[in-house]
Amino acid sequence: MSAERVRAATRVCYACGAETTAPAVRCDCGEPLWLPESTDATSTDASGMWRHAGLLPVDSPGGVADAVGDTPLVAPDSVADFAGVNLSLKLEGHAPTGSFKDRGSALAVAAVEAGYAGDVRAVGTVSHGNMAMSTAAFAASADLPCVVLVPDDIPESRLGVIAQYDPTIVRVDGDYGRLYERSLELGREHDIAFLNSDVPLRVEGQKTTAVEVCLDAVPDAIVMPVSSGGHASGAWKAVRELHAAGRIDQIPELHFVQASPCAPIAAAFERGDETVAPVDGKETIAYSIANADPPSGNRVLAAARDTGGTITSVDDDATRAALETLAQAGISVETSCAVALAGTRKLVRSGRLAPDADVTAVMTGTGLKDASGSADTAHATVDRLDAVLDEVGADR
Repeated sequence: MSAERVRAATRVCYACGAETTAPAVRCDCGEPLWLPESTDATSTDASGMWRHAGLLPVDSPGGVADAVGDTPLVAPDSVADFAGVNLSLKLEGHAPTGSFKDRGSALAVAAVEAGYAGDVRAVGTVSHGNMAMSTAAFAASADLPCVVLVPDDIPESRLGVIAQYDPTIVRVDGDYGRLYERSLELGREHDIAFLNSDVPLRVEGQKTTAVEVCLDAVPDAIVMPVSSGGHASGAWKAVRELHAAGRIDQIPELHFVQASPCAPIAAAFERGDETVAPVDGKETIAYSIANADPPSGNRVLAAARDTGGTITSVDDDATRAALETLAQAGISVETSCAVALAGTRKLVRSGRLAPDADVTAVMTGTGLKDASGSADTAHATVDRLDAVLDEVGADR
């Protein structure tokens, strides 16, 4: 077995340091595992995120996976003015299925094919949105059977988006929060690799968001939305590895933002707690990140504190204002992404981020899958368009 395969086959607990060669997800101490940190930040001429070969356990399998990564970094003046800081936006909505989840799905499915999850016959996930679509898409590209567990009350429109990749979709009645742990148990029993939000192989792919940000130009801070904590964990692992490899001289602060109606990690951070307690989450427009019991919540706390960052929350009005600002700059994102911009503005106004700081906010997914605004329309016949067209731009 090669050194690379040994590294990939080992799982390490970030909290207690325990190691295992079993394809496990959680440590005996209860915390999530990840792969050993790599200090090989060698870049290659491969496509997309796969050019960071030294930091990844597998190479690209080709096909649609080659299109994952190297998402654009843009800096609209109007958005920076809104935030009050030197701001760039990492647009993850340019991924094949429209979200950062493609980074984790592409790598995890490739690793499953290579045997890093043991002897399995299918892949699966627990999701009612981006991760479900992404996992199903990359399973289809690899000709792997896929099962997606969704809540029983999922909107039919979402089912249609997921179903286009032909996975087995199972509506599950009951406590949706329990599905995370239960799916991992059932996966072991039925030889299905559940690629849930913060499993080690998914984190390996998702860390490449922060790798790309830092290798472009290391910002003073990275601001990201947070839900389960898988993407946040990947960002923390990325900056640690890049610093250890000598590719960056300083580690940027990592700031994470939640929607205040459902913000268990932010609440724990504000209390100074070491662990995250589940909450009775309320409804929020940022529904994709409304996770009342995040499986990697404690790891997010550690990430923020280790890098000198914060975890904060924003209300829905602040998110709406951020969403409108982004749209006026020609950028369509999910409501859950807009919390990162709203959170950046809050951190600047509170004095936590200096106005002259260089900040990158991660826009985790496109808004083109879900209509989030109302349409104010005009009406005219073909013969009476003149009056309507004369008014175009009159309010500017």
